[in-house]
Amino acid sequence: MARMGSSSLAFPDFRGATRRLVMMNLAAYFALALAQLASGDIFQWLFGNGVFLPQVFSIGWLWQPLTYSLMHHPSDILGTALELLSLWFLAGFLEAANSDQWVTGLYWVSVLGTALAAVAISIVAAQFHIKADVVVLSGCFGGIFGLLVAIGYLYGDVQFILFPLPIGIKAKYLAVIYGLITIAMLFGQQWVYAVATLGGALAGLFYIRVAPRRGLNFAVSERWYGLRNQYYRWKRRNAAKKFEVYMRSQGRTVHFDGKGRKIEDDPDDKKRWN
Repeated sequence: MARMGSSSLAFPDFRGATRRLVMMNLAAYFALALAQLASGDIFQWLFGNGVFLPQVFSIGWLWQPLTYSLMHHPSDILGTALELLSLWFLAGFLEAANSDQWVTGLYWVSVLGTALAAVAISIVAAQFHIKADVVVLSGCFGGIFGLLVAIGYLYGDVQFILFPLPIGIKAKYLAVIYGLITIAMLFGQQWVYAVATLGGALAGLFYIRVAPRRGLNFAVSERWYGLRNQYYRWKRRNAAKKFEVYMRSQGRTVHFDGKGRKIEDDPDDKKRWN
C-alpha cells in the first residue's frame, strides 16, 4: 500500500484527467440548464434519454451507462456543486501520484460498475419477484465512490484535516464511513440506489487490483510492442537455423544461441571446420 503524509482538504491542482472530468460534467450541467430555459420538451428529451434506466437499457439504449454520469438536474445546484467539488478533490489527489489515464480509467470503470449493478438488481428483482423501486441513475456519484475507495485502499494512512474543523481522519476510515452509510441505506427505501453505489465501489476496487498504474493505454502499447518483439526474435531464430543449414552445406559449422545470436568459436578448436 502506498503511503503519503498528512493532507488537508485544500483542493489539489486542476489539471489533466481532473480538469477534463470536472469540465465535462460542468459543460453537461450548463447544457441542460440552457435546454431547460429554451424549451421544457427539449430538456425532458435530453435528460430522459441521458439518465440510466435498466428497463430501457435492456432494449438497446446502450449509451446510458456512460451518459447518466453527466446528467445533473439544473434545479439541484447544491448537489451538483458538492459532486463536482468532490470529483475535483478526489481525482486531483489521485492524479498527483498516478497517471491521468489511470485516474480516467478508474472513474469510468466505477461509473460502468454502478450501472451494471443496477442492471443486476433489476434482473434479480424481476426473477424472484422482489419489490424494488424503479432505478433511475443520474450524476457522477458512482465514479466519485470509486475514487474514494481507491484513496482508502491505496493511501489509507493519509490523514486529512477536515477544514475548517481542526479534526484529522485517515483516508481508510473516511472510506469506511461512507461505505457504512451506504450499507445502512440497504435497509431503507433507497436500497436499490445503495446496491448500485456499492457496485461502483467494487468495480473501482477491481480496477485498482488489475489495472496497471500507468494506465490502460500504456499497458496495451507495452503488450503490442512485446508481441512485435517476440515476432522479430522468432524471425531471427528462424533465420539463424537456415543459416546453420546453409553453412553446413558449405563445409562450415556455426552455432547460434536460443536468441539467434552467433556463438563465437574457439580459435584453437579445429572441429569448427568439417
